Amino acid sequence: MNTAGHSEATARRGLELSPFRGLRYDPDRVGSLASVTSPPYDVVVRPDGVHHLQSADPYNIVRLILPQAGTPSARTEQAADTLRRWLDEGVLTADPEPGLYVYEQRDGSGLLQRGIIGALRVSEPAEGVVLPHEDVMPPVVADRAALMRATRANLEPLLLTYRGDGTAAEVVERTAGTPPLLATTTEDGFRHRLWSVTDPADVTRIQSDLAGQQALIADGHHRWATYLRLRAEHPSPSPWDHGLVLLVDTARYPLRVRAIHRLLHGLPVADALAAVQGLFRVRRLDTPLAEALEALADASCAGNAFLLAGDGAFHLLDRPDPDLLTRTIPADRPAAWRSLDATVLHATLLDHVWHIPEDSPAHIAYIHDTAATVAKAERDGGTAVLMHPVREEVVRDLARQGVTMPRKSTSFGPKPASGLVLRALEI
Repeated sequence: MNTAGHSEATARRGLELSPFRGLRYDPDRVGSLASVTSPPYDVVVRPDGVHHLQSADPYNIVRLILPQAGTPSARTEQAADTLRRWLDEGVLTADPEPGLYVYEQRDGSGLLQRGIIGALRVSEPAEGVVLPHEDVMPPVVADRAALMRATRANLEPLLLTYRGDGTAAEVVERTAGTPPLLATTTEDGFRHRLWSVTDPADVTRIQSDLAGQQALIADGHHRWATYLRLRAEHPSPSPWDHGLVLLVDTARYPLRVRAIHRLLHGLPVADALAAVQGLFRVRRLDTPLAEALEALADASCAGNAFLLAGDGAFHLLDRPDPDLLTRTIPADRPAAWRSLDATVLHATLLDHVWHIPEDSPAHIAYIHDTAATVAKAERDGGTAVLMHPVREEVVRDLARQGVTMPRKSTSFGPKPASGLVLRALEI
């Protein structure tokens, strides 16, 4: 663990964002721009979700980010072949000149998010420029690295946040008042718009402003770890020195922070409850999901709390035995880390109470959608563990201390749609 911390004042270098020639779909070659987009690869976790996207359009980006061939090597080869074919056929074409891209997402409830897409210099966490806040799973990094090596492309942007409210934000706002390169509305109700920023003066304004900034990885820890691995494999300078990101200034556009839930395969709710008797307070809630989540939020204000589901009811776990926490949670971390729900879940419940390995897909799945987690637990006979989200300021403060949270602790959003702009390393 790195305990030195990363203050913005002591960062040796700031964010270095470079223009690139974006690969974009030719709208005349696809059914619609909405039909070729996808959520990020780690949100599309169900096979039926992949099938739905594949059926939407033969050129849907999911065929690149989640190829479905049998073996790992066959999948990466399939993605590389597909990308080459789409380039040859003109389905994907490179913009004529390098630029940064302003990206906007808006939904029907009034949520508005804008940011800048570019090629960011890859930096180690110790540099204090791009701060991770979660651990990663090595098999996932290996899988993403194989895919990027084969395609020689960054297929979807990571989501990073910073707090600036300076010149870059001014360029973003001015650009958003001009006609976009593309506009589309996806089936989730989000409207997406994209602009290119090619004027050298505006590019310089953005770069100068970002040069003094520090970013937090909001979504894409595995892909950032992949960027680091691939950069280490290629002598610098090389295109692998940079990776595709979306930078959102949360001083202007605060992100939503949601929880990522757990689905425990092979652990019936009755067995999960029996194991926690005497260790947590347990209350059965025969209420709809929305009311159960409200009870979870209320309980979380007073301490660690979890909601178990899968047997047709909800079971609220709170008030853990202090002696249990003392025995099971590492004492060499900051108090804010020790008190996280994700810490208690992984260190106490998964490891010591339920004896479930956190990095085994056969035992545990990480799912963003609350209702889907409950439905799958009820269908499969497992246990859904529903979480309450962590506040963004807690995440950022821990990251600045160099402390990573348990994997899949948070879900920042809205996440950028995949398929609107890609980065080919050799174009």
